[in-house]
Amino acid sequence: MSLPAFFADAPRVLVRDPLAELLGAADGGLIEYSYADAVRVAGHSCPTVAGAYLMARAALRALYPGVPAERGAIVVTMSQGEGEGTTGVISQVFTLLTGAAADNGFHGIGGRFVRHGLLAFDGGDAGCVASFRRSDTGAAVHVSMDLTDVPPAPQMRSLMGRALAVDASVAERSAFASAWQERVRRLLLEHADDGNVIRVERRAK
Repeated sequence: MSLPAFFADAPRVLVRDPLAELLGAADGGLIEYSYADAVRVAGHSCPTVAGAYLMARAALRALYPGVPAERGAIVVTMSQGEGEGTTGVISQVFTLLTGAAADNGFHGIGGRFVRHGLLAFDGGDAGCVASFRRSDTGAAVHVSMDLTDVPPAPQMRSLMGRALAVDASVAERSAFASAWQERVRRLLLEHADDGNVIRVERRAK
């Protein structure tokens, strides 16, 4: 699988998964995720997937300052319904990084390591994309993103129109793909820690 080179330069997310440690899947339970992992889950790379990756990263850093977040110990509540807008895509990336799953998640071993029921939808908070809450301490943050400072290329609409045409040339499709991924690149490499773009709001327990 050949991926754009800038994927390798995007921030990585290190978590500790006690289940992975128990089952011998990762030494010390430490797992490092990359943006490429999120792309593999979603099947594509776009500002929504990149934004979801960065929002989860920001939430985990806020909840576990200075140490790896504990995968499987985080409750994620999406503000909108599963079928609304890009909620489904975003939630898949959140599940990758946090382990939080809906009713289809892992049911645990001996009452431990339960993952199902940690992801919910229709949380009703219109001011954010989702909330992340530690199941041990109750500490919580709400995340959202604003891509105003990372606009698409001015010619994006026309490039997309040509790329989608039945008779589009290889050059036209390549031009669109390059412009599309350039926006993703800027988001990941220039705005990963930009609080105006990737927003984290702490909430009371």
